[in-house]
Amino acid sequence: MAQTKLAVFSGWSLVWRDYYQLTKPKVVALLLLTAWVGMMLAQPGLPALDVLVVSMIGIGLLSSAAAALNHVLDQRIDAQMARTHHRPVARGRISTERAVVFSLVLAATGFVVLYAAVNPLTAWLTLASMFGYAVVYTMYLKRATPQNIVIGGLAGAMPPLLGWTAMTGQIAAEPLLLVMIIFAWTPPHFWALAIHRRDDYAKVNMPMLPVTHGIEFTKTAIFLYTLILFLVCLMPYLVGMTGAIYLVGTVLLNLWFMGYAWQLKFHAKADTAIKTFRFSIVHLMLLFLLLLVDHYLKWTAF
Repeated sequence: MAQTKLAVFSGWSLVWRDYYQLTKPKVVALLLLTAWVGMMLAQPGLPALDVLVVSMIGIGLLSSAAAALNHVLDQRIDAQMARTHHRPVARGRISTERAVVFSLVLAATGFVVLYAAVNPLTAWLTLASMFGYAVVYTMYLKRATPQNIVIGGLAGAMPPLLGWTAMTGQIAAEPLLLVMIIFAWTPPHFWALAIHRRDDYAKVNMPMLPVTHGIEFTKTAIFLYTLILFLVCLMPYLVGMTGAIYLVGTVLLNLWFMGYAWQLKFHAKADTAIKTFRFSIVHLMLLFLLLLVDHYLKWTAF
């Protein structure tokens, strides 16, 4: 009897682990970090805890729904790629039908939570972001053009705006600058991974930039985008949104990122591309935490 109970518990644990994997928790966690910073920057003091928690739950549920739908739509190519062949839908551990139902339940729950407990604007914007990622990017752009990640990156750049609207109920210029930062950050971030996994994408005929234009061209594009990112990251300071702490920090972080891009272009080793990809994640996390620190130190100074 004890062994039977243990086997049942172990089986349920594996099932829930697969469903958890469907939500791409690491990706969603990064999105939620940028949304949280957007919430905190939307007002001088601390936001109401209940609104903050409910907003995070709603945005997290809709982001997770988009991730689950991405598993469904990409299951054929996922099964052929070394990076993704272990995913639960690609391996058949979760059926397409169950994954779709799971995604729809998450999406409906997240939308209702945001619409009823936060505000309709945030609910509709978050739903639009989900549609942009799961349908426009995954179903069309990813397979249609090597600029897929540039155009489709807008959906993944929306969380700071969602956080801002959750607190204020309106769109403003400040969160749009944060959206622009993530929008400019996405190509060098993802193209570094695409270089590392170039053969995978070629095998499934995915028109990623290293496949269509070559690795050297992509390295040049990455370096140029880090220059663009540097300039975009200066904009919050130039418009008076941030202070000297952010200015110094963003300059250092972006010089560091450019250093990785320079090494990738001119002195690359076998692992430089994946190291650049990993650093880009650290870069974005530290940049948004820097925005938060600067905001509250600036606020408490008055």
